[in-house]
Amino acid sequence: MPSPTVFVVDDDQAVQRSLRWLIESVRLPVQTFASAQEFLGCYDAELPGCLLLDVRMPGMSGLDLQQHLAARHRHHLPLIFVTGHGDVQMAVRAVQTGAFDFIEKPFNDQDLLDRVQRAIAHDAARRDRDNQHRELRERFDALTAREREVLDLVVQGQSNKAVAHALGLSAKTVEFHRAKVMEKLHARSLADLVKLAMVHAGEGE
Repeated sequence: MPSPTVFVVDDDQAVQRSLRWLIESVRLPVQTFASAQEFLGCYDAELPGCLLLDVRMPGMSGLDLQQHLAARHRHHLPLIFVTGHGDVQMAVRAVQTGAFDFIEKPFNDQDLLDRVQRAIAHDAARRDRDNQHRELRERFDALTAREREVLDLVVQGQSNKAVAHALGLSAKTVEFHRAKVMEKLHARSLADLVKLAMVHAGEGE
């Protein structure tokens, strides 16, 4: 996994330089862009980090960029808007529609760094959850049709005997399928199996 990067989008080169110096002072990689369009030309949703962007820019504004990313990517980098006093209401609306945070100019350097670190931690936690859910989906996909039938009845609280009766199988065959389900899903107990099934069902909603 690449190191988290702070992507700065601001049309003011002096602001770009200042933010680069500040963020690099805490050993975080930085990439700067003079426009939203320039950023989109290099954007890779697989790269971790956060996005620090101005609200008002020529062409595509920071808010336009937020809407563009939301329309095209189920998940995108956490956005922190940097805003002037006249843009506060706009920035609040941006947070209400999914932005991670906003900070007013002039800002306190440590405050900005703290918010950046929180955004990066938020992004890392979301990526970890996504990876866990993807791995869980792959485990469920590995189940055979018969194993899924056994699983569905087991998580409903049916005993092996009841499952065997419902599916027209022997109790020994049900025990075999149940053991394979436990193995494939990496479940350590019946309670663990039920929790995994609930998480998987919740993803499908």
